[in-house]
Amino acid sequence: MSKQGVILLNLGSPDSTSVDDVRKYLREFLMDGRVIDAPHAIRWFLVNCLILPKRPKQSAEAYASIWRDEGSPLILTSKAQQAALAKQVDVPVALGMRYGTPSTESALQELLDQGVDDVLIVPMYPHYAMSSYETAVVHVMDSVRKLKPDLKTTLLPPFYQEPGYIDALVERARPSLQDGNFDMLVFSFHGIPQRHLVKGDPSHSHCMTKHDCCNTCHPAHATCYRHQCAMTVEKFVAAAGIPKDKYMITFQSRLGREPWLQPYTDKTLEQLANDGHKRIKVMCPAFTADCLETLEEIAVEGRDIFLEAGGEDFEQIPCLNEHAKFVEFLSNRVNAWQDGAYETAHATPPAYVAP
Repeated sequence: MSKQGVILLNLGSPDSTSVDDVRKYLREFLMDGRVIDAPHAIRWFLVNCLILPKRPKQSAEAYASIWRDEGSPLILTSKAQQAALAKQVDVPVALGMRYGTPSTESALQELLDQGVDDVLIVPMYPHYAMSSYETAVVHVMDSVRKLKPDLKTTLLPPFYQEPGYIDALVERARPSLQDGNFDMLVFSFHGIPQRHLVKGDPSHSHCMTKHDCCNTCHPAHATCYRHQCAMTVEKFVAAAGIPKDKYMITFQSRLGREPWLQPYTDKTLEQLANDGHKRIKVMCPAFTADCLETLEEIAVEGRDIFLEAGGEDFEQIPCLNEHAKFVEFLSNRVNAWQDGAYETAHATPPAYVAP
């Protein structure tokens, strides 16, 4: 009989806050052709000659400001998610990171060592982007081909508008929003270069080319990060009863000088304060676990920007982490898979874009 197992995939983290470990992590991350999708020679020059000489020290300081005694917040929370899900399902659950440790390959090997021959792949990214969801899936499929080419695999699709995911977001945010004592709710999503939208559009004729393209029905939406972010917000505000004049979407964490998705979170926080908004809340729905981008970039840097510009009250609403509603959503997806709800995939789906 077939033995099933689940593998959770997330981004990863340096092994420590030392500059050397951060440099090693950044090199692996930034040399990924789906993160910086320039030709290899150009990418090598950008990473090794322009970014790594200075960035590791700055990033190490940022990591140090959020690091826990036990280690990386992202890794610790991801392990807590893994443990919580394992208690809710009757199959083994492994955890792998796209970069750093525990590696994707080691997580897959862990399942294979237990005799698993049927795996549900769960990217912990609600939205499709080549620099997150896609690279994680391509990487795990590379490991499958290396370790067990005949392994039966099933891929959980992006769940950006799944009712269970939206319900989990609403329940996580409820304590912060229930009294309505805020001027603006900012949904801050991780940014991507604008051209990634065009590159991920199979038709090459919709994303960033049509007026109001995200709200015009099109097959490109299956791989359109911006559309999927907008849908998450649309579903959330409807479920939570947030008025139209009390929320907005922004994008954070840009790199380099080319245009990324806008409006930018940091500039928006400053503008909100300048415009007289005194109390704001910030949610980061693209992250299922709190990490550097939420705990430091938003909760520390974002707060400082807002307060220094005249704001008075700032709150970063925690990510889903191991919230019971989110674990329930994941366990329901595992159960649906066991009941045959998802098609199996033995190779990388053709929609994925090669770097």
